[in-house]
Amino acid sequence: MTISCTKDFDAINTNNSGFTASEVSAKYFLTSTQVGLYAPSRYEYWRAHLIHSDRYAGHFCFGHNHSWWSDGLGYDYSAGYTDASYDWLAGYFGRVKGFADLTKEGGEFENQYYYAISLIIKGLYYQVYTETFGMVPFSEAGVDGILTPKYDAQKDIYKGIIADLDNAMSIIGSAEKTGIGVEDAGDNDVYCGGDLQKWKKLANTLKLRIGMRALGASGDDFASNAITSALAAPLLDETSGSVVMKKDFVISEWASASYGDIWHDFGVGGGASWTMGATLINLLRDNNDPRLSAYALPAPGGSFIFTDDGDANFQERLNFVIATLDDANATYTVTTSGADTTIDVPSGQYIGQPSRVNGDSYDFMRYDMFSVPSEAVTHKRGTQVDTAYPEIVLSSAESYFLQAEAVVRGIESGDAQALLASGIKEAMKLWNISTGDADTYIANAPIADISSGTMDEKLEKIALQRWLADYTDGFEAWAVVRDTGYPSELYAGVSNATIFALGNLNGAYPQRLRYGSGAQANPNYSTAVSTQGPDVQATKLWFAK
Repeated sequence: MTISCTKDFDAINTNNSGFTASEVSAKYFLTSTQVGLYAPSRYEYWRAHLIHSDRYAGHFCFGHNHSWWSDGLGYDYSAGYTDASYDWLAGYFGRVKGFADLTKEGGEFENQYYYAISLIIKGLYYQVYTETFGMVPFSEAGVDGILTPKYDAQKDIYKGIIADLDNAMSIIGSAEKTGIGVEDAGDNDVYCGGDLQKWKKLANTLKLRIGMRALGASGDDFASNAITSALAAPLLDETSGSVVMKKDFVISEWASASYGDIWHDFGVGGGASWTMGATLINLLRDNNDPRLSAYALPAPGGSFIFTDDGDANFQERLNFVIATLDDANATYTVTTSGADTTIDVPSGQYIGQPSRVNGDSYDFMRYDMFSVPSEAVTHKRGTQVDTAYPEIVLSSAESYFLQAEAVVRGIESGDAQALLASGIKEAMKLWNISTGDADTYIANAPIADISSGTMDEKLEKIALQRWLADYTDGFEAWAVVRDTGYPSELYAGVSNATIFALGNLNGAYPQRLRYGSGAQANPNYSTAVSTQGPDVQATKLWFAK
């Protein structure tokens, strides 16, 4: 059932062979509104997530010698790939608005609690949409009679989201369910299972995230109040748990996909297979993080021969490979015979691939030298249903990390170290890491200790924990890097053109995606560009300036 199925609903009500009013409700339109925002079809999953956000986040890489592309893909503007991302996000507004129209006062399935849910989904949607492109239609979007809505400033979009979230939380109040009988969302609600108080905590945690993200941006006049009010109300915590969406392996991948659909459909070990980013693997391994084996598989290893064919840059690229192994604390041996240099890498080691290597360095990035995502991430459709990773909507870990940051910044009183520890435990729960292993990590890993140090050092550790916890949530991880500047090696970009793909960004870190081709049909597009800055990937968005 889709939103369009409500056409002629009155006629159905009077048809004895159809449904009666007591047999239908908004619950049957809720699931489809939720699913595509976090698990779109394979087409968008490939082009929006893997080509752009997951790799900008530094979690995944292309560019190994079995890949169809250098890791520069996405750093050079491509209208086709960008349009796929833009069309998905811009087009998703119709689903969000459709559900709101059904459930609002006077709607065909009028129900104030479902309407409150629609406002929270709208907030989740717009956070990703505006943080991907910047200024987008918000205040005039979907307004009757306005065919070319204006592009709102990101600051105003954030304020609008917060107003919607406050409205939703007020509507929910103390209610626990959307109704009784057919009105109870129950399992049709794939985010919160029909629990309105969990929806309320989700809304408040999203409000806190947006307030913290906006804090300190030029002209910020709302973040402090949003943060303070959010901290004074219930947030996602260890009792509520995280808001995640379990994958559906029954419906077609062209309706809802996962990483595994791309991994297996394109052929394992080549084509579109991807490796793990070195920044992520090194940070996990160097801190004995128990999530390492949950996130990734050890590299197969092998004997890798590199032949000097007279290329003036051969030795520099070979040295880069060796330096990568050194950064990974890998065990290996190097032998040279004539023009051939052989690097033997024993199996079973966790080794990440550096981000953004160029096409000329392609043959030096040997696929079996690097770790790839775990089977929980690349699970095959129809198998491993219980062990597959869930889509992260908003985690309880994020709630604790944001609270820890608020304490470090002096906005809130409390024990920042205890809050960070709680966040780490909640993040590890998502990957079935035991409490004992989490406690050991917290007690021993320097990155998990903010009991001492400068404010900047503490904020860096919190940002890195958020970034680690956002694995498989590339859009949020990318936003964390842009907002905080951490991990700093990602944010610094690249400069060595012999090794790296500088792209249209000239090596700088990507700050946004360009608008899709369809955006230019709106006459307000030119005003948005003149206000925000050039329609290029290097233009910083309001929250990141």
